[in-house]
Amino acid sequence: MKYVEVTFTARPCTEIVTDVLAALTAEIGFESFVPVEGGMQAYIQQSQFDEEALKAVLADFPLPDIAITYTLAEPEDKDWNEEWEKNFFQPIVIDDRCVIHSTFHKDYPKAEYDIVINPQMAFGTGHHETTSSILGELLEADLKGKSVLDMGCGTSILAILASMRGADPVTAIDIDDWCVNNSRDNIALNHIDNITVELGDASLLEGRKPFDVIIANINRNILLNDLPAYAACMHSGSEIYMSGFYVEDIPAIREKGESLGMRFVHHREKHNWAAVKLVME
Repeated sequence: MKYVEVTFTARPCTEIVTDVLAALTAEIGFESFVPVEGGMQAYIQQSQFDEEALKAVLADFPLPDIAITYTLAEPEDKDWNEEWEKNFFQPIVIDDRCVIHSTFHKDYPKAEYDIVINPQMAFGTGHHETTSSILGELLEADLKGKSVLDMGCGTSILAILASMRGADPVTAIDIDDWCVNNSRDNIALNHIDNITVELGDASLLEGRKPFDVIIANINRNILLNDLPAYAACMHSGSEIYMSGFYVEDIPAIREKGESLGMRFVHHREKHNWAAVKLVME
């Protein structure tokens, strides 16, 4: 079976950008996705490829201030879904306490928290530095009996770990209906019944009761824009964990949070990607 290989380059490139790009291109027939430096490669059967449809997706890309370019190639014949499963998404262990694996994995390490997901694409698996950093934060946080909001939930592995660590209730929100449906599938795979998944953006937060903990793994511009909406549904002592940006972006994130009454607690970094924790005063 002949395929077209499309290599996308995104500026800036973040996990949420590639998540959304993969979800949108999946709607026009793309089947498999593999991350590369600065973007991702996507594969579609030659008979299904419509370059005008692809251009329309990029022209209407829903995230602001993102520049996406692409190149085309014809790869050798392979089952690209099988290649991705074998070669990219391997089980991942976070801080020796949490293992994330897929339904097709048979041999994986045992850990205190076992999360099984069916990602259907290469993103939101925990491999990206931003996701693994937030997972590490959640493993250290006191979540027992606390209400948690996961903004930009993707595959919902962050919401799932929060629930496993005692958070209740948990709300997961994403702007993409593919992510919402995949989240619901993954939540069911882990036999969790206290996570509500919703389709939308930060406008859904208006009038909500305060959350004890907010997780937002998105990108710098969206976080800066939406922080007032997050602050409006936090009480004194509420914690917020944010990632999806670089170390050099920390001052802007910190300044915005502090202007809204939050106290900067700490940050962690992996390969220049950053995660921060702030607490509402």
